[in-house]
Amino acid sequence: MAEQLKIKLSIANRVYPLTIAPSQEEGLRKAAKKIEAMISQFEQNYSVRDKQDVLAMCALQFASQVEQKTIDKAEVSEEVEAKLNALNQLLHEHVSA
Repeated sequence: MAEQLKIKLSIANRVYPLTIAPSQEEGLRKAAKKIEAMISQFEQNYSVRDKQDVLAMCALQFASQVEQKTIDKAEVSEEVEAKLNALNQLLHEHVSA
């Protein structure tokens, strides 16, 4: 098994020890920084008393971004498929003529 790395991430004033593959470290640290930045933004812009509420809003924000990217990707795929079908039809008409 590949060598594991032990790291500690701080999120919302709590430390989370993790054992991860070394290839995951950069992504996890960047994600933790984004979460911390979002927490600060929510605390500055809204009257939030409970860290649980702030963390729930962060989770919702990140989940909605992932879902929107999935929707956008599906729309692009449909558009590309329609264009490929039209091109295929043109080629078929040209070859058949």
